[in-house]
Amino acid sequence: MASRRLRQHVLGRLQWQLKTTAKTDTVPSGHSVRTCALQRQIPRIDLKRWTSCQTKHLPKLLATPSFLNRGLEHSSRPAGYGFQRLQSRLVSTVSPSENQHNPVSSENILRNPVSDIHIPPELSLHQMVFDICDKYKDKLAVEDYLTGRSYTYSQLKEAIVRVASALYRRGYRKGDVLLAFAVNNVDYTVLSVACAAAGVWFSAANPAFTAEELARQLQHCEAKGVCSSAPLVGIVKDAIANKEFPSKVKDLMVFGEASGFEPFQNLLDDDGKAFPDVDIDPVQDVFVLPYSSGTTGLPKGVMLSHHNIVANVFQISTMVCPEPQDRCLGLLPLYHIYGMVVVQFISLMGGSSITFLPKFDPEVFLKCLQERKITVAYLVPPLILFLAKHPVVSKFDLTAMREVLCGAAPLGEELIQEFVDRHPNVEFVRQGYGLTETSPVTNIDMTKTKGSIGQMLPNTLGRIVDLETDKTLPSDQLGELWVKGPQVMLGYYKNQAATDDMITQDKWLRTGDIGFFNNDGVILIKDRLKELIKYKGSQVAPAELEALLLSHPDIQDAAVVGVPDEAAGELPRAFVVLRPGSDITEDQVASFVDGKVSKTKKLRGGVQFLEEIPKNPSGKILRRVIKEKYL
Repeated sequence: MASRRLRQHVLGRLQWQLKTTAKTDTVPSGHSVRTCALQRQIPRIDLKRWTSCQTKHLPKLLATPSFLNRGLEHSSRPAGYGFQRLQSRLVSTVSPSENQHNPVSSENILRNPVSDIHIPPELSLHQMVFDICDKYKDKLAVEDYLTGRSYTYSQLKEAIVRVASALYRRGYRKGDVLLAFAVNNVDYTVLSVACAAAGVWFSAANPAFTAEELARQLQHCEAKGVCSSAPLVGIVKDAIANKEFPSKVKDLMVFGEASGFEPFQNLLDDDGKAFPDVDIDPVQDVFVLPYSSGTTGLPKGVMLSHHNIVANVFQISTMVCPEPQDRCLGLLPLYHIYGMVVVQFISLMGGSSITFLPKFDPEVFLKCLQERKITVAYLVPPLILFLAKHPVVSKFDLTAMREVLCGAAPLGEELIQEFVDRHPNVEFVRQGYGLTETSPVTNIDMTKTKGSIGQMLPNTLGRIVDLETDKTLPSDQLGELWVKGPQVMLGYYKNQAATDDMITQDKWLRTGDIGFFNNDGVILIKDRLKELIKYKGSQVAPAELEALLLSHPDIQDAAVVGVPDEAAGELPRAFVVLRPGSDITEDQVASFVDGKVSKTKKLRGGVQFLEEIPKNPSGKILRRVIKEKYL
């Protein structure tokens, strides 16, 4: 990210040139030069309104080396990628005729309206991180909120080098797999990037796994070693002893100390002199092997290359990138692709600091937001729900929080509005969208269209296809979203059949999500293909009904599933968690919904009250669990 001084310099030059060169023209009413110049703050419509200005002067100014470089010789930081990104934003914003594209092609292919960016194919994941560390040096990079352990950027790089050297001394070579079974901590980042430097595939497992679930992943990924949080070593031992899923694990390591496990500190104490010189092909070589959630079948190992992750970091950073003064929340689990890439690498990309929490505890979570003055919060819908509705939130000062990005599950516009009303310092909740298979992001909403996932990221294409014919559909028609871009996975590990089912021969990835787009290329996701309720042949999206239920002041949380019915096929049933003190009845909930939807979407399957909606750690509703337990 360009320094604040550099931003001020460029914007100052813009202001001066607007005054002296474009004397007869003005910035659109209600817009400042700063607002127009920084794309991250502009809805799409503002880009069009720029055409009413005399923008012909500005592209020439921005293309003039003397203009861009004037004063840079006095800057304390060289003009690197951050400055290039700022320049790109400025050009794309003030010169829509040359750098803006129609986000919907004549063939109904969707893309970002701004020109694609250059993503160096030769850049490996660890080299990207090393470059960032060299840039920000003594600034705080990561910290554990509960323990106080931390690394500056320089210390982070040194730790990565030491651990990569230690792994090489222990016999780890390119193509080996090392699995992390741990909660968030600063050394998680160290280990993952050290694996990248050593050519080792880094896999990660949900720390809530049972021994059998862990054993299954250890066997499938053929892990050579495991690094665990100390409280979880018993599960690791049981997993390795599992006879049904025998593994190849040789090395046991632990963040902390535990009997029979080598302390991770031993790796940190290495002198770094055995740092391996590994021939990495970033485009083809796997960096990370996360596993899909398994809500639609057994978990599958997703092979993501160095380039997949680097590309996605570059793509996301053109739209959302914290700055060096920002403090980012590191609550979302690092084993999950959202936490691994967006929370971890996007925050580091901007030179900001990440404060890690090992798990969600309401009091600790709110204290962390308040005491660390968190400015950028990466959240999932259950956390948005908590911050929007829970009464305890009012006891804490969260006014430092200014930017919120939400992903991993659908978020209704009513809940967004409720959140923003309660936290007016947050202008808008941006929804991101993606899959583990896309590293993970393909869309981020920069248009402030409530309930949408926005337009495609740069260098990414999208299309909505008919559910029966795979024919590309025009705007405002419901179909499955397909995507294509450099962030799309190499494939599923040891599962070519599943890969072929997911990715077409011409490299389009089937997301399995149902949605539509408007004339501006803004996409709204309605539901999962396999979660749609079929009522008398009509498709009912559970997420739509859930968003409506959550708009009721007495409802804390909700899930909707289909109940088998001989005559209709399926009937929508709502499972509802009431807010404390509410005395609303099941019939009143049903009446509330029935009065706001078409007849095919009425809760004909009934309403059932629960104490808690089953969800996975990323916030996705576990409909399969609901059906097994309550139907």
